[in-house]
Amino acid sequence: MNYVNRAVRAAFVCGALASTAACATMTRGTTTAFNVVSEPPAAGVKTSNGFACEATPCTFKMKRKSEFDVTVSKAGYKTWTGKVTNHVSSGGGAGMAGNVLVGGLIGAGVDVASGAMLDLAPNPLKVTLEAEAKTADAAAPAEARTEGQRAAAAPAGQ
Repeated sequence: MNYVNRAVRAAFVCGALASTAACATMTRGTTTAFNVVSEPPAAGVKTSNGFACEATPCTFKMKRKSEFDVTVSKAGYKTWTGKVTNHVSSGGGAGMAGNVLVGGLIGAGVDVASGAMLDLAPNPLKVTLEAEAKTADAAAPAEARTEGQRAAAAPAGQ
C-alpha cells in the first residue's frame, strides 16, 4: 500500500509541475495588441512585417517577440518612420521566475522561445505628424516676390 501512495504522490507532483511549465505562455500568450494613434488622426500605417491600416487609430495582433519598423503617413504631413522593439515585461519576468522556482526548465525554455515574457515597446505608439512646409512662392507675401513672380501672379490684362 505504501508503494501505491508514493506512486500517486509522484504522479500528482509531476502533474502539478507540468501544469506550471511555460507560465508566461499560459497566462500571457504569445501575441499582444499593438496600438498606433496619431495626431492628426486618420493617418495610414504600414509595418515592415506586412501589417497595414488606412486610418489611425489602429490595432494589430502582433507576436510579442516581434521587432519591426513602422511608417505613419498622411497627405500634407511629413512621413514618420520609427522602430518597435521588445523587452522583458514585469508579467513575463514573474512567469519566468515561477518557472525557475518550481523547476520548470522546459517551461522556461518555452517562454523564452515563444516570446511570451516580452512586451512590445513602445506600445501604444503615439505619433505627432509634422505639417509639410508650404512652397516658398505660395507662402511669400506679394511685396517679397520678384518682378517676374508678381507679373505671373497678376490677373491677365493688368
